[in-house]
Amino acid sequence: MDPTTLTINLPLKFEQVVAIINQLPYAEKLKVSELLRKETKQTAEDDSVHTHFASENVLAKEWLLPEEEEAWKDL
Repeated sequence: MDPTTLTINLPLKFEQVVAIINQLPYAEKLKVSELLRKETKQTAEDDSVHTHFASENVLAKEWLLPEEEEAWKDL
């Protein structure tokens, strides 16, 4: 069984998770730290992609203005 793909749904509160992590040996805490770093990095990357696509629609309104067409016609 691969622990990275294991899914367990337990109704834990944040404080309970912290208490469990506090009981781990140092090496295991480092693994948790690395996992959280990877997870938060992935989320940050996903957020920037979503922001990009959301911004594109707003900016497209300005891109399609006749003034913009005139400004960029020679490029």
